[in-house]
Amino acid sequence: MKKSLFFISYCLLLLSVQGIFAQTPKKIIVENADFSDVNEVEIPGALLLTGNVKINHDGVVMTCNRAYFFQKENYIKAFGNVQLVQGDTLFLNSKYAEYSGNVKKAFATGNAVMTSPDATLQTDTINFDRNVQEVFYNTKGTIVNKDNVLVSKSGRYYVAQKKFQFLTEVTITNPKYVIKSNHLDYYSNSGHSYLFGPSTITSKTNYIYTEKGFYDTKKNVAHFLRKSYIKYDDRLIEGDSLFYNRNTEFASATRNVKITDSINRGIVKGHYAEIYKLKDSMFVTKRAVAVNFVENDSVYIHGKKLMVTGKEGDRIIRAFNNVRFYKTDMSGKCDSLHSSTKISLTKLIGHPIIWNGESQITGDIMHLIGDNTTRKLDSLKVLNNTFLVSKDTLGTGYNQVKGLNLYGKFREGKLHDVDVVKNTEVIYYMRNDANELIGINKNVSSKINLILENNAVETITFFNNVDGDIYPEADLPENARKLKGFVWRGDERIKSKDDIFSAEENELNDKLIKEGKDENAKENVPMKVRKETLNYDKKNPKAKAKGTPKAAEKDAEREKTKK
Repeated sequence: MKKSLFFISYCLLLLSVQGIFAQTPKKIIVENADFSDVNEVEIPGALLLTGNVKINHDGVVMTCNRAYFFQKENYIKAFGNVQLVQGDTLFLNSKYAEYSGNVKKAFATGNAVMTSPDATLQTDTINFDRNVQEVFYNTKGTIVNKDNVLVSKSGRYYVAQKKFQFLTEVTITNPKYVIKSNHLDYYSNSGHSYLFGPSTITSKTNYIYTEKGFYDTKKNVAHFLRKSYIKYDDRLIEGDSLFYNRNTEFASATRNVKITDSINRGIVKGHYAEIYKLKDSMFVTKRAVAVNFVENDSVYIHGKKLMVTGKEGDRIIRAFNNVRFYKTDMSGKCDSLHSSTKISLTKLIGHPIIWNGESQITGDIMHLIGDNTTRKLDSLKVLNNTFLVSKDTLGTGYNQVKGLNLYGKFREGKLHDVDVVKNTEVIYYMRNDANELIGINKNVSSKINLILENNAVETITFFNNVDGDIYPEADLPENARKLKGFVWRGDERIKSKDDIFSAEENELNDKLIKEGKDENAKENVPMKVRKETLNYDKKNPKAKAKGTPKAAEKDAEREKTKK
């Protein structure tokens, strides 16, 4: 037992001794000096070195005009044209410097300049800790590389990662833009910038705000998260996740997307969007809706997909698949929609239906026509198989007008004057001022005119070849009270802006909004930008060294194979 304890104690002692010897600092070596001297009165304990001084310590070479070498402390004070060189990764120049061989730390001041293969730092004072390979400064510094100029009040440089980190005000100036942030990580070799906290990017074309973002200053592509937006002169793009390519002026937005058109007073919302600024076009999907302000009212247009193309004054809105729209006194549905601002024409295509107040209007083709001067709704055109239906105000019957075509005129945003032409038929429940039913009017004619007030029929006028009569309710059987082709679709009527969305779309909306509020949620990045993720430099150290996204993918595949 005693032998075992002795053996264990011996091993521990041996390891301790080995540790002590392993940690013994290497001595600074003086390789050259034109003249050396000792002056214990003026500089006690120091060797005075003058002329072409060159020292070496554990892979670092320092040169200067004059130096004080404190051999006992393993310490150097250098003066005049001081340069500290670490391999081919770091060059530190200054008027004065100090270096400790025991703790492997350097201090340089007086026009201090640090040069790496990718960037140059100029500041008053620089500290270099060789143990952790970090350079830091707390005086105003300017960093210059091939593409950018960075100015900051303080900063830190990680030699191995070739990364600058700024935790106070920093500005990156590029010929195309200016980045400002209070917390920024910048990789000098790749040009990647990581923005944290309130940050802005300003250029001649736009203004960008983000509180968490990534910007590739070489490729001019970016990815922004958290309260981010891109602002052009006429357009504001917002979303939980934004991708941006400055070269092509392309942007994509994911989750809680909102695009505001300040000139045309319009808003487009959805949960995924692509914006092509140079082509003046955008594509929006996932609960997409376009909101336009017309005559002190809002028109909501929804489709599975929305496309907006063209410049101001020649803009086209297209909506596809189960299109629905709503304004205060009018709503409708169709398969697809095409709206042109140049000719103020909106086409409802494929099984169109409009509800004007309580009235239901159907036909094969529907056009809503605006006034280019006043930018107000002017007229409605319904072609082929026109049917206008409304419920009798008090009874269970339906007022019906049938014809080939319908032409309507709007007054102050409401349908007021309507003509139904060719082979017209009518069934109309007539009531007196006391709302008592006085008969059911059933006739045919070549044309019918209706005057509407507050979306209700005020007068009906029949023209040419009128044939029919007013029947007492008891004399007109139920099967004769509906015109051929009559279909009442009141249960489909869109009564609010929320009705334009299906239940599935509302569930998706709630899910995505909830995800957007969760800061730990996985970012929904478009497939085309997955190589440019916010953690590219951090997650793939091998790829970072090699410098290409493709290399990062290969390394990731190797790791999977190993596992």
